[in-house]
This record gives sequence, C-alpha cells and structure tokens, in this order.
Amino acid sequence: MKRTYVLDTNVILYMPNAIFSFGDNDVVIPEVVLEELDAFKKDKSDLGSNARYAARIIDKLRKQGKLNKGIQLPGGGRLRVEMNHYDAEIPPLWSRQKPDNRIIQVCKGLKEQGEDVCLVTKDIFERIKADTVDIDAEDFYEKMVPEYESQYTGRLDVFVSSEKIDEFYAQKYLEPKELLYYSNELNEYSIPELYVNQFLIIHAIENTRKTALGRFDGKLIVPLLFKDMVPLGITPRNVGQKFMLEALYMDADKIPLVIIKGPAGTAKTLFSLAVGLQKVMEENAQQYRRILVCRPNVTMDEEIGFLPGTEQEKISPFMRPIFDNLQILVDSDEKERYKNEKELDDKVRELFDRKIITTEAVAYLRGRSIVKNWVIIDEAQNLSPKQIKAIITRVGEGTKLILIGDPEQIDHAFLDSRSNGLCYAAEKMKGSELCCQVTLKYDECERSPLAYESSRRL
Repeated sequence: MKRTYVLDTNVILYMPNAIFSFGDNDVVIPEVVLEELDAFKKDKSDLGSNARYAARIIDKLRKQGKLNKGIQLPGGGRLRVEMNHYDAEIPPLWSRQKPDNRIIQVCKGLKEQGEDVCLVTKDIFERIKADTVDIDAEDFYEKMVPEYESQYTGRLDVFVSSEKIDEFYAQKYLEPKELLYYSNELNEYSIPELYVNQFLIIHAIENTRKTALGRFDGKLIVPLLFKDMVPLGITPRNVGQKFMLEALYMDADKIPLVIIKGPAGTAKTLFSLAVGLQKVMEENAQQYRRILVCRPNVTMDEEIGFLPGTEQEKISPFMRPIFDNLQILVDSDEKERYKNEKELDDKVRELFDRKIITTEAVAYLRGRSIVKNWVIIDEAQNLSPKQIKAIITRVGEGTKLILIGDPEQIDHAFLDSRSNGLCYAAEKMKGSELCCQVTLKYDECERSPLAYESSRRL
C-alpha cells in the first residue's frame, strides 16, 4: 500500500533532496515547513545553504504543475504542499501556533481522510508526541548506517593454531584462508570476511593468551610495523592504541585518511598530536609542513564571525582540549610538568607562534586544497555526512587527514550515532586502500581510573 510521508523542516535542512528518497510513495510538505525554511534562507551556516538548495529544488518542481494539487516525482510518487486540516483535533494544551504541532495536525488530518501516514522527523520529542496521537513516526537517514554496536570497527579477533602464530612471527605473513572467526550468536567458527587495512588480533586456538597483531593488506596478513613506537615519550598501553599508532605512522601516500572512534579517555587526540608533532618537528624528511587542527563545534554556526578579535582569538576557547594535550606532550615529566605553569604555557604557545600548529574553524576549509599538512578534525561526530565529504575532498597531495570522535557524545541537534558524518565516513570508507580506521573500546580508556570507571558505568 502506498504511504504518505510528511516531512518535518529538520529533515529538509539535514538533506535538501530528501523528497526524492521515498520511492513511489507520496511526499507531503506542510505549509508551515515552507515558512520555517524561509526563515533560514539568509542564514550563513550549512542550514542556510541547505534551505536555499531545498528552495531551488521545490521551485523547479513547481514549474511542472500546482504544488497544492501534487507533482509527479521521479520515483513514481507525488509531492504536494498541504495547507488544509486546521480542524483536525490535537490535544487542547498543544499550542496551534507551534510548527511541530501544526505538522502533527496535518498528519492527523491526512490519516482521518484515509491515507497511510508516516511523519518523518529528526526531532525525537516530535516523534514521541506523534506517537501519543497514534501517528506513525520515524527518523530519517541520508544513507543507511547500521546501529553503532554493529558498525565497522576496523579490528577483529581471529583464531589460528599455535604453530601458525609461530610461522607468522618467522615468515612475517599469514594467508587469510588460515584464519577462523568465532561467532557468539551461531556458536561456531567460520572463515572471516576481511576488509583491506583491517586490524587483527590473532589468537592461538589452544591458548587464547598467545597472540599476534596483524593487518590485512588486501592479500596477506602482515605484522604491524609501528606498534612499538613511542612518539614524544607517549607509550601505547593497549592493543587499540597500537592499532592507532600503526594507522597514524603509515605514510600519507599510502594511508591519507585515518578514522579513530572511541570513548573519552582513550587518547585519540593525544596520539594524533604526538605522532603529528614528531613527524613535523623531529623527522628529517620534512614530510608535513604543519599541523592543522579543527573542531566542528566551532563552525556549526557562523556567529563566530561576529565575535571580536582575530580568527585565532575567536576559536581559542574551543581549542582548550587541544592545549591540554599539548601540555602533556611538550613536557613528558609528569612530576615536574605543572610546577611552572607559565613556562608550560610558553612552550605550548611557541608551537603556535612558530606556525608548527595552526587552528581553524571547519567552515574555512571550504574551497581549499590542503597540501602536505597533518590535519586533525577533533569531535568529528558533530559533522554531518555532507560536511565530512566536503572536508575529505579538500585533502591534497601529501596531506594526512585524521578524523577523531566519540559517536556516543553528539551535540548536534540533527545528528545521532547513525546519521553523523564520522560514522557515515567510517562505513563508506571501510575496505578502501587509502583508509585505516580503528574503534577503541571502553576498557582501553587510559586517562585515569575514574575516567575508565565512569565510561564503563555511566
């Protein structure tokens, strides 16, 4: 049976061409949604850009007929703007002036006239309210990404015989067909499906504590080359951090993109900065010109442009987590590090004064071609798929891009663990020869005993 999908404003602001995503079903835009889109048209953020793009799409369709009567869509359904159903009953305490309530009222009116209605909105509370008046409601995803627990992690536990692990250490490779994967759901072993650049913890079947670490290069399982590196005195303390080091140390011409997901305290930003600083300052190859650090929460709105001061002064408060990590890196002596705060701040400030590290708002990356830079995008879970694509396509020759984030700590109103740009990129780039990625686990939190305990319990 054909359904009628009623779109909320936030769906169109998230993905302007969402109206083409429902196949041969009908799509309805309440007139209040047009009013809300109109309010965004002068906005300088991505929301304003999407509102203007949506306006152009709807205007192009308008030329094919009357929007209030319905216009044929490429998938076979019809698009119409709904301006009726003001008499549909909604709870008396719900303000009829509120756009969300008006959208639900339209849904209720359409349902009462016999249509199979579904409200599509990224607003959780609106979905809840719709359910209370017996209206079907669902979220919208630009590209379907699995639930976070089922997403690609870039790592896998596999099993071989003890003799094969010995051979791996001696010969420096293993054939993929020799591996076994154990499924807890099926309670059986099978040959695993491997992706290029996937990291492996290889266990001996006879003694699971006997292990080796490897990476699938597309043909063979090969050993890690950089797992024991100690960038600026920072030592990896667990398997996840060793995988992270391997991904970071591999040359940009082989692995220009690294995606690191994981909970707070797993040293994602610390290791990314440590390896970058070592590459820029201590290695003779001059492989990278500088480190460029961006945090998307600086750029989700453009109000930063109205703040007083230079660009660096404007974004400095948002970069405080970066400064905290740099304080650890510029003085590796934990006992002496904080005895002279001014001296410590001066050491960090020197990195910025010498342009070894620069910070920018993500919005300023648009239109650029970034060459021979070590680029860190921190808190990348707050980027949309559209933004993440725009950033990755800025990468020029010799640049290494590191996307870091915790998909369980999302601040963006329209994003969640399935629709954010970090997880979207991770799913779409899995198996790419140009990308390495790893998801760190809760028990790999090394910030402090309290940080580990809270990440496990809370």
